[in-house]
Amino acid sequence: MVESQIIPRGIRDERVIDAMLTVPRERFVEEGLKEQAYSDYPLPIGEGQTISQPYIVALMTESLALEGHERVLEIGTGSGYQTSILALLAEKVYSIERITAIASRARKLFDEAHCSNVVIRIGDGTDGWPEEAPFEAIIVTAASPEVPDTLLKQLSEGGRMVIPVGSEFEQTLLKVTRRGGRFIKESMGGCRFVKLIGRHGWSANKVEGQN
Repeated sequence: MVESQIIPRGIRDERVIDAMLTVPRERFVEEGLKEQAYSDYPLPIGEGQTISQPYIVALMTESLALEGHERVLEIGTGSGYQTSILALLAEKVYSIERITAIASRARKLFDEAHCSNVVIRIGDGTDGWPEEAPFEAIIVTAASPEVPDTLLKQLSEGGRMVIPVGSEFEQTLLKVTRRGGRFIKESMGGCRFVKLIGRHGWSANKVEGQN
């Protein structure tokens, strides 16, 4: 996976590459999909959610430019794979998941791997984690119609956020850097993620076709 999908597409951060080599991706997919765990596409993990394509995980992680001392906020724990990569690269990871069953499954995997620097909260990720802010890095693993102000406010000076932003069917992966009180946005290309549902994202009712 790393040799065929990650490095050839321009991922250069050796710490990110080592983390991708270290974390066994098959632990985070459903039993019947383990043979596809290292394939170049996302996979379903239940509850209408997915584990992201390996390259996208590497790209988003590299964009955060982690050095090891950072406190990272992750919006959307999902399978826990991205979280586990971050846990190897940062001091502490605060991860928010809105679906209880998915959060519980991820927490079990972290415990089995003795991953002690990850804290999970069940709730609305679009609110962030204000009592632990600011964060040197924020990663959002679901697509938002716009960059939530709530998350921008929780980014430290010099901090980086990576987030997919756009419509229901197509988004742009953005890197947002807070510098001198300004938020500098950089496009990293097109992507497609599940929706970021919450008060400052997409409405759950609209997603379910009730409105």
